[in-house]
Amino acid sequence: MNQSASHFFSKAWLYCTVFLTGAAVMVIELLGTRLIAPFYGASLYVWTSLIAVTLIALALGYYIGGIWADRARSGLSLIIALAGLLTLIIPWLTGPVLLATDPLGLRLGSFISTLILFSPSLIMLGMVGPFAVKLSTSALANVGASTGSIYAISTVGSVIGTLFLGFYLFPLVGSREIFIGLGIALFLLALVVVVIERKYQKTTVTTLPTAALVVIGLGLYPQIANSGMAESNEDFITQFERESLYGWVRVIDKPKENIRLLTVDASTIGAASISHGENLLTYQKIVTHIPALMPGMNKALLIGQGAGHMAMTLKEYGIVTDTLEIDPAVAEAATQFFGFKPNGKTIIGDARYEIRQLKGPYDLIILDVFTGGAEPTHLLTVETLTQLHALLAQQGILALNFVSFYENGNNAALASVAKTIGEVFPHQQAFISDPGSDFNDFIFLATKRAMNLENQRIADKHSNWLTQRLIIIDQSQGVILTDNLSRLELLQMRKSEYYRRMIVDSIGSNHFIR
Repeated sequence: MNQSASHFFSKAWLYCTVFLTGAAVMVIELLGTRLIAPFYGASLYVWTSLIAVTLIALALGYYIGGIWADRARSGLSLIIALAGLLTLIIPWLTGPVLLATDPLGLRLGSFISTLILFSPSLIMLGMVGPFAVKLSTSALANVGASTGSIYAISTVGSVIGTLFLGFYLFPLVGSREIFIGLGIALFLLALVVVVIERKYQKTTVTTLPTAALVVIGLGLYPQIANSGMAESNEDFITQFERESLYGWVRVIDKPKENIRLLTVDASTIGAASISHGENLLTYQKIVTHIPALMPGMNKALLIGQGAGHMAMTLKEYGIVTDTLEIDPAVAEAATQFFGFKPNGKTIIGDARYEIRQLKGPYDLIILDVFTGGAEPTHLLTVETLTQLHALLAQQGILALNFVSFYENGNNAALASVAKTIGEVFPHQQAFISDPGSDFNDFIFLATKRAMNLENQRIADKHSNWLTQRLIIIDQSQGVILTDNLSRLELLQMRKSEYYRRMIVDSIGSNHFIR
């Protein structure tokens, strides 16, 4: 091989290495939430923890890698092999780490678990860049161009890794399998690099350690691959399980209690009896009373389909209901296990995008997008409510479900929702699902025209049910929620931790650990 060809090859293999490790960094960062979210939710705090840990780990990797590179010209294969092993064992460690950090609460628990699980492999991947810069720099005059080239190619690798994961790989392969596959891919890369180090750098120092790490990793593979198998017992039977783009969707039966649950991560979004399939979520029973408030309802829109019980109830009243659900796995589970049969359009997509495509008017719009980890706050802002206002008939009703503490009507999150609704709708009334309980579902009915619950046209059974649950909320405690600024996740911190603990204690931690 002549000198120019040798020079080209020395650069090419380094560029390929930093490209692939750059892609690996983003795969770990993006997939990290899929392991943490079923336990801690996919809230802003989980994303903040993961981004912060990634930056901390890369900073440490850059620093340590620079020191190592100055002291030795060999070792790149060993670094990559270590990254592979530490990536491979992430799914294996997830359960014990999440259980150990659970007592720390949502914010600290998610941060510490993220730090323990992902920083070791990210530190090793961060070390690759400085090491590659050292190997690619033949003279001081070339250091600027070499450094720029290395980090540019690494960044391009991160971009390609992000697009490949999000657009292609993740919709087809589970997150655990991707972590395991990434660990094995890094092992293969380490073996290629060790051969190059032996042949062109004339060093064998890292050959045995690198090979040993690969052997250890492959030896652990069967145990790691089987560590996330879902367990069933006489108390809980998992009937359906699907990892979607938005979370782990499960149908869980509790035979002794005759209950079937539809869950997304640590949130229950549907519940029915196993024997007869009747709806067990109390707050959803309001849909049996809403049609009485506006006789002659013909068309409804349900945002947040869940198990589909509300749409099926409206169907009994002869109301055609379009359903909008972001998660196709939820829609599949609702049809297969809860007997959901739509009588209107079934729309799968993000609500903010899809409602712009819809044409009203709707006599009734139900916004039921609660999740245990965190509400999708962008669906509870002035801007979203304005879009829904435009889709609503002049005599129509917007019904919005919200989960919170009551605190005698002084809860700031509850007040903020009421205040935000008041910015768009001139009339609203709020109802509590289970009177006497502080932690509750709250249903807001917002209208363009005043609504009188004591109207003589409304049957007593409807009027009594609603008036018994009618509450007054002090809006002075709240803030208006906008796309620009929504403090809802901060205001709902206590709710998120309480709800997560309630669900985990009810079903068991193992159902939320993969």
